[in-house]
Amino acid sequence: MKVLNSLEDEVKKIIKNDPAHDFEHIMRVYKNAKKICKKERANEKLVLSAALLHDLVSYPKSDKRSKLSSIESAKKSQSILKKYNFSHEEIMIISDAIRDHSFSQKKIPNTIEGKILQDADRLDALGAIGIARVFATSGSLKRPFYDIDDPFCKKRNPDDNIWAVDHFYKKLLTLESLMNTKSGKAEAKKRTEILKEFLKQLKDEI
Repeated sequence: MKVLNSLEDEVKKIIKNDPAHDFEHIMRVYKNAKKICKKERANEKLVLSAALLHDLVSYPKSDKRSKLSSIESAKKSQSILKKYNFSHEEIMIISDAIRDHSFSQKKIPNTIEGKILQDADRLDALGAIGIARVFATSGSLKRPFYDIDDPFCKKRNPDDNIWAVDHFYKKLLTLESLMNTKSGKAEAKKRTEILKEFLKQLKDEI
């Protein structure tokens, strides 16, 4: 599909070098989405277009507008898709998927295309790459690794605005149960085990 190559070129010009939402993140989500698409009945063109355009706007986690990133990305995607003669219905499916994919929106997408995008994006928050992204983001925000008095949130609610490891408990370890598709759930289970092994090893080392 030539249109996907064109969209990829567009995105390269727009995406900023954010430590966790860079162009490499986009392409990993694209790869995840393609794998899930093969096992689910979905329109690959729409799913992969959504994957390419899902982070057109990405405010830093420290920015008050952070929760608006997916909403603004959805709006921005519409103007790009119109240039490539996507139908109105196709544009709505793609932009709705982008709008609803974000964890902070707390939504379950209505379409299978949206569900696949959400799963594909969440998979990139898990496993080895998920661990790397946590500490890349926390480093850029100058957050310490963990609370020295309670590193693993045994006696307190996790606060990932302060400590990096808290993000595992606030978000990452919950993702497996929130996956939409059968293939997404299977991959999330494998990647979540990697997170648990990391935390177990970290506990031994500190």
